Amino acid sequence: MDKYGLIGYPLGHSFSISYFNQKFQDEGIDAVYENYEIPSIDALPEVLSLNPELKGLNVTIPYKEKVLPFLDSISPEARAIGAVNVIRVRHKGNKTELKGYNSDVIGFTKSMEPMLDKKWHKKALILGTGGASKAIDYGLRNLGLETVFVSRYERPGTIQYQSITPEVIKEYNVIINCTPIGMYPKTEVCPDLPYEAMDSHTILYDLIYNPDETLFMKRGAEYGANVKNGLEMLLLQAFSSWEFWHEK
Repeated sequence: MDKYGLIGYPLGHSFSISYFNQKFQDEGIDAVYENYEIPSIDALPEVLSLNPELKGLNVTIPYKEKVLPFLDSISPEARAIGAVNVIRVRHKGNKTELKGYNSDVIGFTKSMEPMLDKKWHKKALILGTGGASKAIDYGLRNLGLETVFVSRYERPGTIQYQSITPEVIKEYNVIINCTPIGMYPKTEVCPDLPYEAMDSHTILYDLIYNPDETLFMKRGAEYGANVKNGLEMLLLQAFSSWEFWHEK
């Protein structure tokens, strides 16, 4: 039986494990998907040696960047982003070959593109500076938008939340939340923005999918913003993972 899985730490509720095991059951695929909660990325070789049936892995926080030195090859997109969230595992004799990909950018751009109007949407704010935000930046630039990262801390190449005025919201009217702010169970918080400056030309996209509607989305929608959560992106990422694992 083939195995697939997810590495990260900690691993609570995982979308991938339920999605793939349901897929295997529905499509009669002789495979299983398991969570591998490893406290250090240095445990990856042990996971591979204990599970010789592994054909592919997904990678989540905090290992999307830390996994890079363990890989034999990396797709051009993942290399440009500097983060990997899909690994194809190939066994050649005694050697295990690992190739890294990034499905975040594919999932996001396919989900984001239908919301954009080139006449109105030219600049975007990316909230957060973690591994996912790099893929979002790459995707937005591919879609023709200028981007600025927003951080709570003074970091090179970022602006801080207190600098985001109503005028900035009008100019940068595509806003992507790549932070965990508002995720279950802490649903009563949202990024600190001047929501009252938003209107029907504002797009708020939240990578969070639990809850369905975050406070970030709710507050924007009150002023007419178009909002979307991360569930469609996750589904598109899962399709991409399967294709990467079986790439010739």
